[in-house]
Order: sequence, then C-alpha cells, then structure tokens
Amino acid sequence: MRLDVYQEETAQIAHYQMETLEEARKKLDSGEKLSSLEQNGVLHALQVLVENAIGKSKHLLKAAGYDIPVSAHDTFVLLAEAGLIRQDRLSDWNRAVGLRNRIVHDYMNIRIDVVLELVGNRQYDFIVDFLLQPIARTE
Repeated sequence: MRLDVYQEETAQIAHYQMETLEEARKKLDSGEKLSSLEQNGVLHALQVLVENAIGKSKHLLKAAGYDIPVSAHDTFVLLAEAGLIRQDRLSDWNRAVGLRNRIVHDYMNIRIDVVLELVGNRQYDFIVDFLLQPIARTE
C-alpha cells in the first residue's frame, strides 16, 4: 500500500477512535457513569488506537530500511533509537502496548476504573498525535 494512502486510513481510524474516547471522557467529566456497552467501546477504541500505532510504526521502520521486529515493544524501542519517536515517550508506548495486550489477552484482569481514569486524563493523546503525524517519504 502507498504510504500516503496508508497515512490517510491511519488518520481516519485515529479520528474515529478519538471521537469515541472523547465522548466517553465528556460523559465521565459530567459525573455520569458509562454503561457496560460504553466501557467496552472505550476498551475497543484504545485497543484499535494502539494496534493502529503498531502498524504505522512497522511501516515507518520498513520505509526507513529497518528490519521489522516481531514484538510491539521492540518496534517502539527501534523507533526511538531511529529518532522517529521521542526517547522520553518510550515508557508511555510500553504502557500503551501493555494495555493493548491486557485488553486482548488478559481481559479478566482489566481494572476498568484505571482505564477510565486514563481516558479522563486524555493519556491517549500521544497515540493520536503519532497517528495523525504525516509519514515522511524516504525515497
């Protein structure tokens, strides 16, 4: 897939998931509780945002001529080493990947109160910013 087309699709997905999280955040800020369906929507939106970021990361590394790591954690380490993401954000990326892994594989041990606090504090913004940042062409 062409990088410009990939970036456009990545951004569309990021906007859609961000809207879902913003809707939940506003509801939480007003003191309302989220229904089970809305809580599941929040989890799904976070999972998709992180998976979208992992995919974009792998495209960036491939375009820059790097071998693609299997591990999502290793992907972000390599991105930081390559200067494609900020080194001081690496721990945030590790937590995001860890949350995604918990949503997918360890769903019985998710503390929804912690996830909703994360949403209330907009701690997902760095992921959205990364996804909306245009991919620089390397030719």
